[in-house]
Amino acid sequence: MEVAKARHIGRIACALAGMTVVATPAFAQEGSLSLVEMFQTMGPTAIAVAVVLFVMSFWSIGVAIERVYTFNKARQQSKLYAPQVAKHLKDGRLKEAIALSGSKDFRYSHLAKVVMAGLQEYQFQQESGGSSLNREDVLDTVRRSIQRATALTASDLKKGVSALATIGSTAPFVGLLGTVVGVINAFTGIATTASAGIGAVSAGISEALVETALGLFVAIPAVWFYNYLTSRLEYFNVEMDNSSSELVDYFIKKTA
Repeated sequence: MEVAKARHIGRIACALAGMTVVATPAFAQEGSLSLVEMFQTMGPTAIAVAVVLFVMSFWSIGVAIERVYTFNKARQQSKLYAPQVAKHLKDGRLKEAIALSGSKDFRYSHLAKVVMAGLQEYQFQQESGGSSLNREDVLDTVRRSIQRATALTASDLKKGVSALATIGSTAPFVGLLGTVVGVINAFTGIATTASAGIGAVSAGISEALVETALGLFVAIPAVWFYNYLTSRLEYFNVEMDNSSSELVDYFIKKTA
């Protein structure tokens, strides 16, 4: 867990450095304010909004990277796991199938978690108390165990994905708040200098536009990653449902 947290923080730091390098040239053109100078001219409220947007951006990128890594490992390990456990079950080696499902080599596999729950429950019913239950009761118990494991695995796979939806939907409004603050500062500059020249409003307008750009910069990747990860989750759910159905069919044939 500590290693995972360290990797997560490192990825966020890399994302921060990368976005800073990419964003700075866009504002550092000749005859215009640089990104640093723009932040220096911002008021406390605008700076607070910008900081919130940066935190939201780093959080969404960190979640996206961690989930993509986890999903890729789950897909790769499940692809290797499925034929091996099928061979054990075909040969009637239930204990070997359970040991394979609990192996560290398949700790990311969503299929291994679901199948292991069903195998363990079936083994438990056969070894301790299964004789007091009829065939249908045993199968119902196995089905419920598989359903619980499927629900827990699906919930674990969804971890952090809802945060991307929240960030994608709220970041534009947070940026809009900064935009409104920038426009207010522009009108304040007009009132203070008693002039409507560009010099009186440039700081406020640039502040408003930067906040708008930051809001969109945060929201667009978050929405894209959310849609991408949601489609992957749907695929994993289909795989788990199919594996659960095949495992129940196997137990039905075994107990026939």
